[in-house]
Amino acid sequence: MIIVLRTGFKWLLRSLVFVVLVFFIPVGCALTSHWSGDERHADWRTARLDSAGLLTDVPGIDEAVIQVYAARAFRWRGAFGVHSWIAVKPRGSEHFTRFEVMGFNVARGGEAVRIARGVPDGYWYGNPPVLLRDLRGGEEVDALIERLYQAAEGYSHNHEYRIWPGPNSNTFIAYLAREVPELRVNLPPTAIGKDYLPDGGIFAKAPSGTGIQLSLAGLFGVLLAREEGLEINFLGLNAGVDFWPLALNLPGIGRIGMPVHAPLNDN
Repeated sequence: MIIVLRTGFKWLLRSLVFVVLVFFIPVGCALTSHWSGDERHADWRTARLDSAGLLTDVPGIDEAVIQVYAARAFRWRGAFGVHSWIAVKPRGSEHFTRFEVMGFNVARGGEAVRIARGVPDGYWYGNPPVLLRDLRGGEEVDALIERLYQAAEGYSHNHEYRIWPGPNSNTFIAYLAREVPELRVNLPPTAIGKDYLPDGGIFAKAPSGTGIQLSLAGLFGVLLAREEGLEINFLGLNAGVDFWPLALNLPGIGRIGMPVHAPLNDN
């Protein structure tokens, strides 16, 4: 009996050490870095929303385009996670349309999903975006854009929004990615809410469509996929290893290692 208790205590102690090292310390570092910066003083009314200059060839783009972006969330939320969106431009169009979820109108009975003309690579309330996916082509990309519109219409949480653990902006983009797996979207570990599965699901494809995941209400789970690698979800925070390009993914901090590639037309 004593041996069993000692073994159980050692296992519990090791588990606690693992959780502290892998989840809590990185989040503490991210909080310290965030609150020591100037971004916490930003006013949403004057914060930048213009182009970050990542897409410089807009006037000359004749082909259809799908791009996926993520940027640190506004104010204190940015210490923990990012806001993600998808920007599309069909052939023949002169402007981009953004697919994203915002929680501003939900409390007043409005819709969470916003599909409207916008700056594809715009700052998110002062925070510069990172390009996660860049897909260009002809009829085949136009067809994917049409499927994105159809998938957005079927999003079951259009009148719900919760920062944590979801459904939120990252829940929506992960949902679209699963519905259109040809995009092969690899959302960062800081995309809190991406593991919240619509309609109370437990098993699903990984957002990239290259693996599988198990998730319990977006709070606990595990994901294994070719694009994302191995991820463990603890209380909505993600940590894991991306096998290629090799990198360590930590909650709050994000990716440490080789930069992720934004695959271009390599389905």
